[in-house]
Amino acid sequence: MRRLALIFLCVFYAGSLHAEEDNCNDFGANSHLPKIINSKLSPGTQLLCNKGYAALASSISHGPLWSAEHLWSDDVEAAERLKRAGHFYADTRFAGSADLQDYYNSIYDRGHMAPSGDQPTEASQAETYALSNVVPQTASLNEGIWSRVERRVRDMADDEGELYVVTGPAFHLRPIQTMGHDRVYVPSSTWKAVYSPSKNKASAYVCKNAQQHPHCTQVTVATLIRNVGIDPFPGVSAQIKAQAWKLPAP
Repeated sequence: MRRLALIFLCVFYAGSLHAEEDNCNDFGANSHLPKIINSKLSPGTQLLCNKGYAALASSISHGPLWSAEHLWSDDVEAAERLKRAGHFYADTRFAGSADLQDYYNSIYDRGHMAPSGDQPTEASQAETYALSNVVPQTASLNEGIWSRVERRVRDMADDEGELYVVTGPAFHLRPIQTMGHDRVYVPSSTWKAVYSPSKNKASAYVCKNAQQHPHCTQVTVATLIRNVGIDPFPGVSAQIKAQAWKLPAP
């Protein structure tokens, strides 16, 4: 009887924590990770697979170009019960990683792309603090409307059962602002694309990385692709990516 109970608990635990995907591609919609469309972004990139997300890091920007997650409702519920804790660190798997000194005395926050608040285990939460998953964000964005965007997406995942989410920076200002001794790129905005398998719909938030009064807009995924040169959902049809889908307001 005790053995049966232990087997049941093991099966329940494994089934309730989906964040640790069996394959890195499982973080992409229909098993397709995001794809670079603008070839200028490709040099110096490295795919990094983690327990709760995958990221494409750039040795040019010294941060992620995208971080991809597959959110399940039971993971989101487990994450809500988990105490938020973690320490930022340079990603030693990646030679082009920023380091903690780059952010020392900076006016910018270390902004997660795959949020720690999405992760249901201490191990998967800890991995989100790698600087290969972090970009410089203003405090007013990171601690304000961006945080609300993250919560809205978790609420959607909880309601719908699962979502595919891809988050990344955009660098539209010229010259691109940099910071720290590694000259880490400071994004002009950060974006979060969402695909719902149950609704077969997709859309994206785009949020200005402004010091004062940052704001977010919503765009189709097709528009996002044209603007940032990255297709977050190459496994989703062009028709779905061209359609407008209103996401919850942050």
